[in-house]
Amino acid sequence: MKSKTTPRFWREFAALPKDIQVHAARTYRIWRDDPSHPSLHFKRVSRSQPVYSIRIGINYRAVGRLDGDTVT
Repeated sequence: MKSKTTPRFWREFAALPKDIQVHAARTYRIWRDDPSHPSLHFKRVSRSQPVYSIRIGINYRAVGRLDGDTVT
C-alpha cells in the first residue's frame, strides 16, 4: 500500500502539538511496514466511500481516502 499527502495535510500536521507529530511519524512508519499491524486500528469508516482511519494515540486519528492501492 502506498500513501500520498496534500498541502492541507501538511498545514494540519504542522498545527498539531510536537509530541503528536512525533507519534504520528512513528505510526506512519509502522503502517508503511505493516498496514495490518493491530496497534494501528486501520479500518474503513464509511460504507459508501473508501474512507479509512488509523489510530494515532488515544485522542488522534488520521483519515484518508483509498484509491487503488494509495491512501491520500
